[in-house]
Amino acid sequence: MRTFGLGLLAAALLASAVGPAGAFERVGDRKVIVFGGRQQVPVLDPHVRYDWSTRMLQQAVYDALVKYEGNPAEVKPWLAERWETSPDGKTWTFHLTGTAKFHTGDPVDAEAVRYSFVRGLKLNKGVAWMLKDFLGPEGIEAVDAKTVRFTLKKPYAAFLSFLPWWYVVDKKQVEAHAVDGDDGQKWLTDHEAGSGPFTIKRWEPNVLHELASVPDYWKGWPQGKAHRPAGVIYRIVREPAAQKASLLRGESDIVEGLTPDDYVQVARQKGVAIEDHAGMTTFGIKMNNKVGPTADPNLRKAIAHAIDYDGLVQIYNGAAKLQTSVFPAGMKGHIDVPGMPRRDLAKAKEYLAKSATPNGGITLEYYHIAGLEEARRIGLLLLDNLAALNIKVDMRPEQWPNMVAKGSKPETSPNLTSVFVTPISTDPDAVAYQYHPNSWGQYFAMSFYDNPEVARMIDEARSTPDWDKRAPLYAEIQKRIVADQPEVFGMVQNRRWARRDALKGFSFSPVRFTGEVDLYPLWIDAR
Repeated sequence: MRTFGLGLLAAALLASAVGPAGAFERVGDRKVIVFGGRQQVPVLDPHVRYDWSTRMLQQAVYDALVKYEGNPAEVKPWLAERWETSPDGKTWTFHLTGTAKFHTGDPVDAEAVRYSFVRGLKLNKGVAWMLKDFLGPEGIEAVDAKTVRFTLKKPYAAFLSFLPWWYVVDKKQVEAHAVDGDDGQKWLTDHEAGSGPFTIKRWEPNVLHELASVPDYWKGWPQGKAHRPAGVIYRIVREPAAQKASLLRGESDIVEGLTPDDYVQVARQKGVAIEDHAGMTTFGIKMNNKVGPTADPNLRKAIAHAIDYDGLVQIYNGAAKLQTSVFPAGMKGHIDVPGMPRRDLAKAKEYLAKSATPNGGITLEYYHIAGLEEARRIGLLLLDNLAALNIKVDMRPEQWPNMVAKGSKPETSPNLTSVFVTPISTDPDAVAYQYHPNSWGQYFAMSFYDNPEVARMIDEARSTPDWDKRAPLYAEIQKRIVADQPEVFGMVQNRRWARRDALKGFSFSPVRFTGEVDLYPLWIDAR
């Protein structure tokens, strides 16, 4: 109660600093939208890396064949105006609009699409894992200027659902800036070769990234020409308190990642609106299944049964729901898995007694994103809960890129890592494949889970077009993963942003990442 009271006092003091309605960044007579976010964008190349902040800017400067929109998320035509697939599910043919243009003025044609997919597969980074098991460079063909055909090695039921994240790059630009056979990777770190609604204006790593809108964007502007913003500034603001202050002073139009208490406080302020949506982003504590004490399944189960799960939800002031499976509740194929761990100290001690450290007496590293208050509080909860097992927790705040680097191989992956994961597809393979050995090295696979039978079922399910045959496989996959306890399965949090109420056009879709927003339809009403 004391903390909450002090928070309200701080909010009251800040209320006097709320900026006037007209306090907006401008270029001429057009407004510039300012987004205050904590996470940097180290690499913009759409085939090399993605996380929420990176993907938000990638979607602003690039286009894909199709795009996710709405809640529930639906795949909508974008660069492709229509498509068809063969009866066996192996051949997909996409027909391009023919009106799309890169920022250089060159047309977005089938050869650009072919080149972009081949490049993504060749680099074998970032998005490659989504399709590489089913699609090879030889299976991508530019039939004519407006038609591209994909011939898969075998059917892949989730194929279309992943295409929104395969952005198309300007082949001429990329090849012109290639150095020593790097396929343009160095240049695309902080430049772009896209056809999207925005282009890069300023790029100041760890400070801000400014995008300028493209007046004659080929798709047009949903808010109308009169309301088209001049651009967007993504300003990196590391601390929630500073984010809140910038919002209340009118220095930011929208911010992500405030603390749960902050959202309660700023919602009471005039001129502020809260976006609060039930999402599909799961929170888990990944446990290293290969190296260190947590390689012991009995220790992992002991930890899982020692956690105060109700306490996890309380950290979010109730804006979250406990997971009842590996799959979030909104995912197709989800089942409520019997026996999902809940706090039971007697059972936790039984599992601990079967482990290699039956009396505890160990210290486990817990890595979490620096500045993310909820993850810090979860660490404190973990520290308190595991003390009952005579296990100490060494809390280590870290920047996200460094966490990803540490979690890329078993030898360096922490014992415990706080991770939020958003399914990037509406298909259950998007979650199931996170538990396949082929996903090792990705941030969502920091546990290095390894069950050959589960991997076999995942492979079978993803290459089976018939849903009635896939559904039982996914039910069994969920049960077996929970039984192996590769991580602490926590909760599905609500997705929240705080914005000035003059910012219009916000749209939510659950397949976007934690703080990610579609910048394209946003505009500022300064009346």
